[in-house]
Amino acid sequence: MLEKLKAGLVVSCQALEDEPLHGPQFMERMAMAAKEGGAVGIRANGPCDIRAIRASLDLPIIGINKRKQPGFDAFITPSMEDARLVHEAGADIIAIDATTQSRPEPLEQLIDFIKNDLGKVVMADVATLEDGIRAQQLACDVVGTTLSGYTLETRQRNRKDPDFDLLRALISTLDIPVIAEGRIHTPEQARDALRFGAFCVVVGGAITRPQEITRRFWEGMKG
Repeated sequence: MLEKLKAGLVVSCQALEDEPLHGPQFMERMAMAAKEGGAVGIRANGPCDIRAIRASLDLPIIGINKRKQPGFDAFITPSMEDARLVHEAGADIIAIDATTQSRPEPLEQLIDFIKNDLGKVVMADVATLEDGIRAQQLACDVVGTTLSGYTLETRQRNRKDPDFDLLRALISTLDIPVIAEGRIHTPEQARDALRFGAFCVVVGGAITRPQEITRRFWEGMKG
């Protein structure tokens, strides 16, 4: 399944509850448009969206379930129940928060459940090199730079541009594939990520969030 994503573009089709395009019917169409544009895979959030996209597309789906639980910081597929819901909805790869943030269940237990009970590929969303090393040690299949800048220990980082320093560090250290994800706004940045050695590139807001695209144009026009 991972080989189908190699050197390609994965489009993250997500819309939160307070966004105009929230809803599986919109994300299904967004995913279809992404496929027409050349996407080799889709990243989607929540069982409803994943199920709708799975029914329409045969592309690999990286599935997550964003859920905040009181007292815990990890919110990307934080538990075995979340992973099970993503699996049943039809995801091929299940992405999880693999940082040191507080979580409702041990990371080792969650990874083992996804790999051995659900039989799915595990993508570890990380924020630091240390996160990536631990993810590899725990038998994750692939890591992504998704959470750089979004954890307590990395919030001081530049949150406007891709964290290519982390990408290069992970690629030079790990033996498993590394996916570039997070704040990739332009085709040039996506091309650079591949040039640095990224296995594939995930792009979200720059493609699938019209409000962000509009805001970027408007801010640029004012400048």
